[in-house]
Amino acid sequence: MRKVSKLTALALAGVMALSLTACGGGNTAETTAAATTAAETTAAETTAAETTAAETAAEETTEAAAETTGETYVVGICQLVQHDALDAATQGFKDALKDAFGDAVTFDEQNAQGDSNTCATIINSFVSNNVDLIMANATPALQAAQAGTNEIPILGTSVTEYGVALGIEDFDGTVGGNISGTSDLAPLDEQAAMLNELFPDAKIVGLLYCSAEANSQYQVDVVKAALEGMGYECEFYAFSDSNDLSTVVTNAANNCDVIYVPTDNTVASNTAIVDNICRPAGIPVIAGEEGICAGCGVATLSISYYDLGVGTGRMAVKILNGEADIAEMPIEYAPQFTKKYNPTICGELGIEIPDDYVAIEQ
Repeated sequence: MRKVSKLTALALAGVMALSLTACGGGNTAETTAAATTAAETTAAETTAAETTAAETAAEETTEAAAETTGETYVVGICQLVQHDALDAATQGFKDALKDAFGDAVTFDEQNAQGDSNTCATIINSFVSNNVDLIMANATPALQAAQAGTNEIPILGTSVTEYGVALGIEDFDGTVGGNISGTSDLAPLDEQAAMLNELFPDAKIVGLLYCSAEANSQYQVDVVKAALEGMGYECEFYAFSDSNDLSTVVTNAANNCDVIYVPTDNTVASNTAIVDNICRPAGIPVIAGEEGICAGCGVATLSISYYDLGVGTGRMAVKILNGEADIAEMPIEYAPQFTKKYNPTICGELGIEIPDDYVAIEQ
């Protein structure tokens, strides 16, 4: 339907008025006024119709644009092994992304069951599927991701020291390239001080860790130096995997007064083995994180792994939204640490805990 412009309507009204004047004699003024009013009404109605049509078209265009520009994301999650700390970090990560994107984000979540080679296979599948971002939970998962792609953004979590994990000399806090993330590094000197606070009369400390985990080696090296500065004798008790853990723990329990365990994923997955040997022998275990402490330890200076995962997720949101360049994002650390103790094991071993420690819920 053709639209009549306001000017055309007015012109027609003028012609009508002249015609009526020629024929109507004394009614000329009234007729002219009526014609003018009709013309103005027609013009106003036409303008309103044009405006309404324009507004409707604009709304439809906006809605269509919103539908066509909606982003969806696929995030690959490679978790080294299942245990409380890593599980909590993964959950926090997912919750942060869901809070930001809702159903627009989906997860390809896979667990390597403690096998570094499986981590590599998982990462390769993510690369083949061209996921938008990879979250690598624990050091071997991060190492596999580093080897698998230099293009897809990679965020690590539950990784203690990125310089050690990725072989970076003089690490300054920013990895660069396509990698960043969060660290679960607790103040190791304060963990050593905790051991000294609870067991000042101990002589020999056994440092129990998996030799296949680079960050475990880093932690026990730092703690050893701190404890030796306090006058303790320290011995390394390294195991290669869970198969020789029982033998190594038995040896440590027979020769040490206290055992220290860092944030070691193999121990975290096998705390029952450690507990079944150390508790009957009366040997206390100071743990690097709460999950290990809950399973076999007496005390820990620990972080919230769920909060660590949330922090990692918030970093992912910024990357996916284009708000941050991963190459420029420094590694983030837990904001606070808490002294915690295992009331069951402490009670059985007769260990008195200072008032500033928080009981682990069991």
